[in-house]
Amino acid sequence: MLTALSFVFSLAVMVIAHELGHFMVAKWQGIKVLEFSLGFGPKLASYQGKETLYALRLIPLGGFVKLYGIDAVTDEQGKTVIASSQEQNSFMNKSVWRRFTVIAAGPLMNFVLAGALFIMVFAYMGIPGAGSSNIIGSLIDNKPAVQNGLLQGDRIIAVDNIPTPDWNSLTNVIHAKPDQTIALSVERGIEQMTFTILTVQDPQSGFGMIGIQPEIVYEHVSVFKAINLGLTNTVMFTREIFVVLIQMITGQIPAEIGGPVAIAQAIGDAARAGLANLLLLTALLSVNLGLVNLFPIPALDGSRLVFLFLEGIRRKPLPPEKENMIHLVGFVLLIALMLAITYQDIARIFTKAN
Repeated sequence: MLTALSFVFSLAVMVIAHELGHFMVAKWQGIKVLEFSLGFGPKLASYQGKETLYALRLIPLGGFVKLYGIDAVTDEQGKTVIASSQEQNSFMNKSVWRRFTVIAAGPLMNFVLAGALFIMVFAYMGIPGAGSSNIIGSLIDNKPAVQNGLLQGDRIIAVDNIPTPDWNSLTNVIHAKPDQTIALSVERGIEQMTFTILTVQDPQSGFGMIGIQPEIVYEHVSVFKAINLGLTNTVMFTREIFVVLIQMITGQIPAEIGGPVAIAQAIGDAARAGLANLLLLTALLSVNLGLVNLFPIPALDGSRLVFLFLEGIRRKPLPPEKENMIHLVGFVLLIALMLAITYQDIARIFTKAN
């Protein structure tokens, strides 16, 4: 239940921010907004404003803002035309630059949201960092520690009778014993327990590992430092995620893509680790959403920006029937890709379970 609620919360925050960007700039440019919808499919609830329908729909995997005059329609002669291009509050009535700002505002708001979440966490909860205590903060799946019954919150006071009063001393002893059986003296509440565990060797460092991670502690900072760190982190993660996406597209690194199921699992894990972790992961996912939407993929904002750029060069829009077809094909391919990735996510879960 926590995973489902956290997933809906995180996705809703990102989608609302994205669509709110389109909505606000469209209103600012004098464009009529027909609908602001969270989700896809059948309506669950709706409210008709003065000119905009606000709707909550069944499938919580996105959202949309429907602008007056943005989509091609069929006229009385059966010809595909851009709707209402002569009306003052129509999308197509505005200059290329004004339309460009409306489309770009959605992805831009995702970067703004990421920065705001980083700043909020740093200012009110602190900057996360590894703790120095000998308490297990988290465990890595399918590693010796979790397989042998160690739990988050256990305090490891000795390894092979060597005292480990802090995290450095604990890891130093374990790192020195790759592929060896070790005895851990553990305090769990008021109980004292002993675990015998076979370490594994890390292929890169050669160190012994059992799959434990330190506690996360938060260092409180001033609001001004939080703002600086929030903006810096937004820029840094945007650059790093962009580089990784380009490397995956060009085949330099394996394209390991997670779909809704994998994302929901990651959000659920973050929520169990605390509100700060959930908000930080939401910030990173928001950067991802903003970047992906800027790629020139049909049916996404990036493709519309490319069409507007070409229109600015050609001094006339692309024929509406061609643009409609490109967006339709792109949308179908995106849905097919999403279904394939979701299938892989589910198959991966069952493979781990077996």
